[in-house]
Amino acid sequence: MSVTSTEVPARVADRPHRIALMAFMVVVLAHWAEHLAQAAQIYVLGWPTAQARGVLGIPFPALISSEWLHYGYALVMLVGLFVLRKGFAGRSRQWWDLALALQFWHHIEHLLLFVQAQTGWRLGGAAVPTSIVQLIVPRVELHLFYNTIVTIPMVIAVVLHQRARAA
Repeated sequence: MSVTSTEVPARVADRPHRIALMAFMVVVLAHWAEHLAQAAQIYVLGWPTAQARGVLGIPFPALISSEWLHYGYALVMLVGLFVLRKGFAGRSRQWWDLALALQFWHHIEHLLLFVQAQTGWRLGGAAVPTSIVQLIVPRVELHLFYNTIVTIPMVIAVVLHQRARAA
């Protein structure tokens, strides 16, 4: 089979997407490591929530208290899910789109927290920035939940995507 200048073999055209997807998944895994470390600090080691700051939050406490960091990560996730979307098709695209929709809501919650941190206004008169669902679910547990419901369809999408590529 000859390849003309306008045709690119699928494996070559797919390479930037694969590299970007791998980099994105490394970021997701690192974020999960932080949340799991924080959960272990609270539920296994018995640390008070205020002292349970994950791995990077121990040497750099400002990281965990910075809404800039949390909002920035939510935005990176949203943009990453949107940009990588075009590389998925069929059932993997449906699962990826579900992760994107769920992350959009997660992003809205972080935007609300970010606005409160910047302005001093507090939702429901709370003492600290509070998201909508956080009015009924504590923040640590809520973020574990949000990350779980975004990650599960994302992983399903990647597995289906890899199977389709292998076939």
